[in-house]
Amino acid sequence: MGGISPAGRSAHHYGYKRLVFDKLTQGEQQKTLINLAVLSKRIHYNGNHWEDSSKQKINLDAWLAENRQSLLDSTLIRKLENNIFDPTAQRHHNAARMSPPGEAESFTFTVRKRHLPNQIPENWEVKESEGIYCEVTVTGKIDVMIEDTHASPVNYAGQLPSGFDPSALYASRNHPRALQMTIFSISDALYAMGIDWEVIRQKVAPEQIGIYACSSMSQLDYNGNGGMLQARLLGKKVTSKQLPLGFCDMPANFINAYVLGNVGSTGTSLGACATFHYNLAQAAKDIQNGTHRVVIVGGSEAAILPEIIEAFNTMGAIASDDGLQALDGGSEPAYRRSCRPFGNNIGFTLGESSQFFILMDDALALELGASIYGSINDVFVNADGFKKSIASPGVGNYLTFARAAAATKAVLGEDSLRHNTFIQAHGTGTPQNRVTESAILEDVARQFGVSNWKVSAVKSYLGHSLGVAGADQLANSLGIWQYGVLPGILTTESIAEDVHQEGLEFLLDHQEIDPASLDSILLNAKGFGGNNATASVLSPDVTRRMLEKRHGKQAMTSWEKANEATEEASREYEAQSNRQSIRPVYHFDHDVRGGSDLTFSDGSVSLRGYGQPVNLNPDNKYDDMC
Repeated sequence: MGGISPAGRSAHHYGYKRLVFDKLTQGEQQKTLINLAVLSKRIHYNGNHWEDSSKQKINLDAWLAENRQSLLDSTLIRKLENNIFDPTAQRHHNAARMSPPGEAESFTFTVRKRHLPNQIPENWEVKESEGIYCEVTVTGKIDVMIEDTHASPVNYAGQLPSGFDPSALYASRNHPRALQMTIFSISDALYAMGIDWEVIRQKVAPEQIGIYACSSMSQLDYNGNGGMLQARLLGKKVTSKQLPLGFCDMPANFINAYVLGNVGSTGTSLGACATFHYNLAQAAKDIQNGTHRVVIVGGSEAAILPEIIEAFNTMGAIASDDGLQALDGGSEPAYRRSCRPFGNNIGFTLGESSQFFILMDDALALELGASIYGSINDVFVNADGFKKSIASPGVGNYLTFARAAAATKAVLGEDSLRHNTFIQAHGTGTPQNRVTESAILEDVARQFGVSNWKVSAVKSYLGHSLGVAGADQLANSLGIWQYGVLPGILTTESIAEDVHQEGLEFLLDHQEIDPASLDSILLNAKGFGGNNATASVLSPDVTRRMLEKRHGKQAMTSWEKANEATEEASREYEAQSNRQSIRPVYHFDHDVRGGSDLTFSDGSVSLRGYGQPVNLNPDNKYDDMC
């Protein structure tokens, strides 16, 4: 896995470690701070000594001690920073009507000739001149739009670490922010994997590779759909890039075209806040059905934009500054604690994130010596049925969560489900969610005889990254099996009175556990429009036991030997990323292929660069009908 979120880089669990920072050893805390400082370009290693951003030589230990708190403060949910947009001066237009003064029938103004409208209104008289200006006399009234600014009612979000700029790492060419984040995140995953992609491409047939990723709300900043819709109203021209780069499926397309050169399957499943789960379900089923051997699944969402914030605020879904201040009765809104899942709260917090995971079938993972972080048991998706309001919750999430619990029980047994399963709740931090989701968890716990399901919610740290929210859950769950700390909901001081709690333990603080005691994690997602999904994820220990049962001890011994080189390559990337910024994988106009690169033979077609041909002699799936 790899990615970038308000907590930092995802590879090697650095994002997770920021969440549980206070529970880390001193050595792990030091590495996490170094990683954040390098990521945000505040320090780098120049080959023989450390330097700060002004290229002054520094003592690393002293610098980290001095800047420790500022590094931590530059992550997670916090006050909006002007590198995204200036929340104090948001542009808008006021509609106004201009009329002649007093008893006059007309009035006159001067304007540049090139700013005259194509269609001159009937009540205008234009007096030409030899210069660049002309005089316009208006008889009667004229409707105009007067530019103005306003302050955003919401001045905080879960932003990427301060100083991190994905556009500066490669030739971004006016790419929308979510696509810039995609290039960094998929590169982070590929480097951390410790296996050269070329090795995979030689072993796996092209049609057995898939990329499933998207931005659930598309690219809505000015370089994407936002600019396409705004340009004319702002007096600018639409560019040739804004429409194509605005499509929801562009993260997958960018990986295919500029990172991997993939010619296998590609796809985007959209389901609002459950979008990642939808794509994960598709990826897992393709591997389980044997049609694919490798699938990259993920998403990228950069929705911290004034228009989106205003829309959510108008819906009453997001917590405004005034609302937060009133909630606490203080003089200043508590931005850090804005998202309070299952506590007294008033709305969710917007976030941005980009996460990618590399899934393989078990035989290929063993053959390549891939490092194993866990496995996908199953993912369930259900709609809500008839609804009064498209945004209101319904019955679908009862079904997905119950089915995921049942699937976990089927694999691990009743005792494991009851005592060795952890819940990553959707946990948006809204009054409606705290009631409806806790009711679902309570009912399912009662049905399966669970008395103490531990529940947490990572949105309390990261905010709600919309379509990537489920990927945030997964990325920050895998670290639990490495470091043995369940991240608590630190922003919630106490559980609200209307929250259902029977059979549940909402963690309001970090809890240290034996990683071997945690067999599975359930990732829950509830989305606008009735999009619900729950994933069952199995631990690396459980996964390895299952692999040994299927493939035998000798296969596992061979895997362990092959994994040594994988781990060494992955550690080398970690060491590099803790010294200086890593250049992402990005191939523009590179090795473009056409029909001359294809070779047809009897029953197959080979593509230059791939070690395996595409099968053109498939079995007849309808043999019993033909």
